[in-house]
Amino acid sequence: MASILIADDEPRIAGFIEKGLRAAGFATRIASDGAEALALAQTDEFDLLVLDVNMPHMTGFEVLEQLRGQGSRMPIIMLTARTDLGDTVAGLEGGADDYLGKPFRFDELLARIRLRMRSSDEAAPVAELRHRDLALDVRSRRVTIDGGRSVELSAREFALAEELIRHAGMVLSREQLLSRVWGYDFDPGSNVADVYIGYLRQKLGADRIETVRGAGYRLV
Repeated sequence: MASILIADDEPRIAGFIEKGLRAAGFATRIASDGAEALALAQTDEFDLLVLDVNMPHMTGFEVLEQLRGQGSRMPIIMLTARTDLGDTVAGLEGGADDYLGKPFRFDELLARIRLRMRSSDEAAPVAELRHRDLALDVRSRRVTIDGGRSVELSAREFALAEELIRHAGMVLSREQLLSRVWGYDFDPGSNVADVYIGYLRQKLGADRIETVRGAGYRLV
């Protein structure tokens, strides 16, 4: 049975989520503050974390930063009353897999949880990904090129590079990249994928990522 950690300091909301998830067949545990959420998440007993942003002792952003900094790849869905785009970008850039604003419908949260857990299960359990002279260590999040030269990537840049290398030679559309890397329903007209492709080209080399006009991008 999959186990989900619910981190929210509002008992009404945490209880609402817990009741729904248990009815859907999940094991659950509630953390009522950020410090408790971090300590429990570090035990590796949970398959996914539902993380509120505004909590005592540590914010959700701080918990996220600590977990991703320690190499945790556990799927994390952030919940917040903040719907400002800046907060959304901050959460996703920090390594969150998805972002849901309050109030929300439980069936939407459940669908996102199932999607994230399915994606996690399907991910290849490979410690290092290689393509030509590009290497990504998915545990330490270390990136090297040109025979061992280290390159610093942000969490979102790394996730994008990982998606490209896992599908090296295949064309990935902007919509696929938004769904798989950002895990968020951006406006179809958003250019965030294009912007981050530009960042990767600057750091990894412009000739590594090809633009396929009208289709998307691929690692060559």
